[in-house]
Amino acid sequence: MEEEIKKIMDNAKDRMKKTIESFKKDITNIRSTRASAAILDNVRVEYYGTPTPLLQLASVSVPEALLLLIQPYDKSCIGDIEKALHKSDLGISPQSDGNVIRLVMPELSTERRQELVKQLKIRLEEGKISLRNIRRDGNDEIKKLKEKGASDDQIKNQQNEMQTLIDCYVKECEELYSKKEENILKV
Repeated sequence: MEEEIKKIMDNAKDRMKKTIESFKKDITNIRSTRASAAILDNVRVEYYGTPTPLLQLASVSVPEALLLLIQPYDKSCIGDIEKALHKSDLGISPQSDGNVIRLVMPELSTERRQELVKQLKIRLEEGKISLRNIRRDGNDEIKKLKEKGASDDQIKNQQNEMQTLIDCYVKECEELYSKKEENILKV
């Protein structure tokens, strides 16, 4: 019985950790006041007929707070990279000199900052919902142990432990949210 309980809790913990990692990755794609190469993670370039992640075709550096410098490994694909950047929803026009592409990040207006915070709140809620779904699945599995001879006290203790686990991960999500919100709103 103890082995089954441990297996259920370990599975829930692993899934919650993956949810947190996904949340972290998700919010790095939301722009803050400083330029970050992470905003290019989802940009795909049509390279020899294949959609290829931009970060596999070029090195990206941040020489200044509001500037991204994209240096393609293959200079012949610079036009394709520019095209992909124009198509992306970044809202930034690339500037090319034939060797490198510069992305100058515009200053964020107050309205845009508020918009980004709303997006961030939506992602936080999605993360919390995912965590609650994992808790529900774990609690359902724990309840099934009653059929295998687990006592009501054991089930209640495990459900309390599951709640403690989710509380910890929700708190971590909220801390990540707070840091990112502070970063976005900082002028």
